[in-house]
This record gives sequence, structure tokens and C-alpha cells, in this order.
Amino acid sequence: MLQFTKAPASLANGHRIYAIGDVHGCATVLTAMHDLIAKDCAQRPTESVTIIHLGDYIDRGPDSAGVLDFLIAGPHVPGVRWVNLRGNHEQMALSALYREWYGAGLLWLANGGRATLDSWRVPPGAQRRNWIRHVPALHLRFLEGLELFHQVGSYLFVHAGLRPGTPLEQQSAHDLLWIRDSFLFWKGDFGAIVVHGHTPSAEPVVRPNRIGIDTGLVFGGRLTCVVLESDQLAFLSVQRGARPVQTNAGFSQPGLP
Repeated sequence: MLQFTKAPASLANGHRIYAIGDVHGCATVLTAMHDLIAKDCAQRPTESVTIIHLGDYIDRGPDSAGVLDFLIAGPHVPGVRWVNLRGNHEQMALSALYREWYGAGLLWLANGGRATLDSWRVPPGAQRRNWIRHVPALHLRFLEGLELFHQVGSYLFVHAGLRPGTPLEQQSAHDLLWIRDSFLFWKGDFGAIVVHGHTPSAEPVVRPNRIGIDTGLVFGGRLTCVVLESDQLAFLSVQRGARPVQTNAGFSQPGLP
């Protein structure tokens, strides 16, 4: 059974959210996480379940194409709502594929894009203007259609974070996908509890204003999912090549009541 502890916000009774951090091309780990979620749903049925992926599905890992295929196929638990958010790596890929600005391809390659091109079987010698010809149409439409944020009650889900002091409707896409220090070190109110990935940490981070769940899967860490229901939270975790576990041990939670 999951071990729940106090969360910094609450959801309506009967509603549960599973939010999953940065996957980075690790399709088998993502599948294992969803198996763990399916098991939890079977053991603890509830009225409404939403699964939210926080972006960075591609790059660095061995099977970005497999991750996209899995996400496009949709939930394999009946009645579950499925939300997919955009990460900065998806944005880099789109900018490179559409050659939106000079140097977009080089930036993507410097941040793990070659692994994604390999998963699409793009020849190493292919000219950058021809990369897009190798991308499956379903994958391209999926990347183009990703949402920037999703809000449920007192929780706001986004890849990177928010610009402090800026209303949600005035947030820039760049900040939602890329922001770090000014968001991470802000101790004030964002207007909602922000659940995010993007910035790796050894353990999930819980603060009074945010929950960070990028636990560095492709850097020797693991894939983390936060489970939110009522005024409680718990974590599911899967490491590459290891058995899925469910735990709250070791996560960082200073300042909560």
C-alpha cells in the first residue's frame, strides 16, 4: 500500500491525480510506471483518475520513438483521463525540425537530440533540412498538440515552472518550459501549488508552493510519479532495470504544516 503524507493542497473527494516526471526516451521505465499505476487503481478504485505527463518525453534515452508511441496510444486503464504537457525538449525538437531559428538544430543536438533522431532512424549524415521527412506523422502531430499547462483545483501542472509575480495568463511559453532559479528559489505564493519536472534532484521535492518530481532518470536516477488525492500525497518510483517501488522515504519536505 502507498504511504501517504500531508500535501500542500487538496483535491475534491473521489478525484486522484498521478503526475509523472521527465521520461527522456526510457520507454520500458514509463511502461513499468503505468503498470504500477494500473495496479494501484485496481487495488484502490476511485471515482475519477487523471494521469498527467509533465513533458520531456524525448532525447538522451534509448527509445524516444517508443515513448511517443506509448503516449499516443493513450491510457490502458479504462475511464482514466490522459493529459500530456510539453517540455523544453519537445520544444527544441520542433524548433529544430521546422528550422525556426538559426542554431536550433545545434541546440537540440547538444541536448540529446541525436538519440531521438536515431530512434526515428534518421541517418547520421542526413541534412538538417531533411530531418522532418523521417519523423512519423503521428509523432509530429502529437508534439505539436502538447499543452503548456494543466490546472486542477489548487494544483497547476507545468513542465518547468512559473515566473513569480506574473499572472498565469501572462506567463511566457519560454518560462513555462525553461525557467529554473527565479522559480525554484521563490518562497511566495504562485496562486496554485505548482507540480513540475525539468530540474533534476536526487529525491522528489515538496515545498509549500511547489512539488518537483524530476529525479534524474537518465542521469542514474529514477522515474517518479506523485499521487495526489484529498489533502494527501505519495510517490511511485521506477528505476531503470529495477523493480517498481512505492515510497515516501527520503523526499524533501521542509516547511509544510
